[in-house]
Amino acid sequence: MTAAASARQILTRLHEVMASRLHAQAKLDQVVEIVGESLTSEVCSIYLLREGMLELYATRGLNKSAVHVTRMAIGEGLTGTIADNVATLNLAEAKAHPDFQYRPETGEDKFHSFAGVPIVYRERAVGVLCVQHVDPRRYEEVEIEALQTTAMVLSELITNAELVDEEEALGLASAQSGPQTLSGLTLVKGLGVGIAAYHQPRVQITQVVADDIEAERQRVYRAFDKMREQIDGLTNQAEFGAGGEHEEVLETYKMFAYDEGWSRRINEAIDSGLTAEAAIERVQQHTRMRMREIDDPLLADRMHDLEDLANRLVRIVSGQLGTAAQQGLRQDTILIARNLGPAELLEYDRRRLKGVILEEGSLTAHVVIVARAMGVPVLGRANHGKGGLRPVIREGDEILLDAGAASATVRPSPQMADAFAQRFAKSREKRAAYAELRDVEPFTRCGTRIQVMMNAGLRDDVSMLAMTGADGIGLFRTEFQFLVSATLPQRERQLRLYRDVLDAAGDKPVIFRTVDIGGDKSVPYLASGIAEHDENPAMGWRALRLALTREGLMKAQARALLEAAAGRALYVMFPMVSEVWEFDEAKAVFEEQHAYLRSKKKMVPEHIRYGAMLEVPALAEMLDLLIPRLSFLSVGTNDLTQFLYAADRGNPALAERYDWLSSPILRFLRRVVQSTIGSNIDLAVCGEMGGRRLEALALLGIGFRRLSITPAAVGPIKELVRKVDLAELSAAMNTWLAEPQVDLRKEITQWAAERDIEAD
Repeated sequence: MTAAASARQILTRLHEVMASRLHAQAKLDQVVEIVGESLTSEVCSIYLLREGMLELYATRGLNKSAVHVTRMAIGEGLTGTIADNVATLNLAEAKAHPDFQYRPETGEDKFHSFAGVPIVYRERAVGVLCVQHVDPRRYEEVEIEALQTTAMVLSELITNAELVDEEEALGLASAQSGPQTLSGLTLVKGLGVGIAAYHQPRVQITQVVADDIEAERQRVYRAFDKMREQIDGLTNQAEFGAGGEHEEVLETYKMFAYDEGWSRRINEAIDSGLTAEAAIERVQQHTRMRMREIDDPLLADRMHDLEDLANRLVRIVSGQLGTAAQQGLRQDTILIARNLGPAELLEYDRRRLKGVILEEGSLTAHVVIVARAMGVPVLGRANHGKGGLRPVIREGDEILLDAGAASATVRPSPQMADAFAQRFAKSREKRAAYAELRDVEPFTRCGTRIQVMMNAGLRDDVSMLAMTGADGIGLFRTEFQFLVSATLPQRERQLRLYRDVLDAAGDKPVIFRTVDIGGDKSVPYLASGIAEHDENPAMGWRALRLALTREGLMKAQARALLEAAAGRALYVMFPMVSEVWEFDEAKAVFEEQHAYLRSKKKMVPEHIRYGAMLEVPALAEMLDLLIPRLSFLSVGTNDLTQFLYAADRGNPALAERYDWLSSPILRFLRRVVQSTIGSNIDLAVCGEMGGRRLEALALLGIGFRRLSITPAAVGPIKELVRKVDLAELSAAMNTWLAEPQVDLRKEITQWAAERDIEAD
């Protein structure tokens, strides 16, 4: 029997039970009999959440005396594990599972096999439906799907019969009343103040069993047509003006909207007897369970895009306007969501949307790219335990969001609100003062011109050149285009991006770093071979190492850059160079493509300048051989620091342990500076270190004269440069670095304070 036929057989009988005049307990008693018979399983049991415990409400096959007696905590035993993880279990031998707990009052000792599914209400488990069998065997996929479909019907039954307290089900019983501070992960920096509003992307499904399968199918077809029309509209609207990486994000999003496999699975669920809304939800429950098994963050982000589309589809098919965006934001708002799709974010009024807090979210998520373009601060990974954020944040609560500090304060006291308002005002004043330095060249007090450049990775970032007055783009990360694409970007797409960036930059230089993917920046379409098994991905098969083994990848990017820079200067920088021969091979690829274009009478750059990133400490030992080959050298302080200290910068236990203002790092960097004395190369620091005021002081003090930093840091660093006397600063740095036990951060902070230089 097919999954649809099996589920339909059960649903037909359940529909009769649901329509009967029996009281709720009698209906549950009949449900376990129907499911047990249909799956030829000796045991079928239903556990429901009550007073924080999972209580046995109905059973076929276990001792009837255990009903309303056997109770398990969330996370306790197999039943509690299913509810805790909101995930299915399918075991041939239940006793072999580490979470198995025997309850003698149930009389279940003779049963071996076990399968259970969560009964879900608004994404939270409010109960468990499970079956058991005497013989050891895993249940077939068709049986598991039948159980999952039955669980959806039970969700409707127990909710309508008020067998489960709704506030308890949603985790609201322990809601806080006083101030509470949440921590998370900075996704997009910024400050925001507003009233909490839940995105509420899901509508409540009131009918699960279909009366007319063909009518439900037509409803889904019409909803798909309307959803695709909406997505096409989003991809065509000029939300940020022409161009932008967000367009590529939406193109990937559009690809999911037209995915035939997804619509086919929904149709199969309708065949089983579900309404259109329930069928969409049934497929998404399966998707969510798969998401929990996905380790690859990029693939997980793609699954979140699909979740976004499913939420949109079920709203269309039901006619319910269930999101805060559709209801309209009436005041300054901090949006709360488990996760958010890029298209859903675009629906919100940017005048009212002051920030976003996500229970999940990652730095590579599509919504983060769009939020950055919108200028909306985002805090991610703010999940407050199994219950999510609802037990902590209520609709209408005031929230102070400091995404840069990775924190948010809910229901602040008047004193907290006043202090935050002062910070906010001071931040605005500082930004205004820095903006006035846009056209001011950053000379030190002693008359030395410091080059302050900016980092970029998106087409829209280039507009910040004019807004900040940066000297150019010292690092354009070309891999962003690869990370947001579902397939390898073709040469023509790369060419358009690079040409647009150069056009927007005008006469200011743009240094393109060749693609740095692989390792900790994995993309599904290049996942193969040794890269799949990197135990230390940041130090693995990535960047130039990968590009030199992917001849087509490197050649396509070289050709795109050369053609984009036709008639002007091209600056190319190779990442993750460890040895001189790697630089030589990478340069040879470009020279070969350059010669090819000339042979075809194509326009080529007026001149090409080649550079390297110093991120691998080994390269410092080869600088005497490498420098004569270079036009410029950029130190990537983010990777270099973790390699020098053998400390993963992504590990929270190590994140604050190794300070950039420490003798080993600064002495190493000073040695790099000294290696370039007498050469004609330009030496720069690219990375967060150069954008922090105290760290920038240290870098200037050991001899760096070019910094490439985030656009937001350009103004503050310009202001800093104008207060510095380099001779005085260099003398102080030499003294401190001669005494390794000195607390450099303390010394530099004090030195800056004495000269009226703010530390941050």
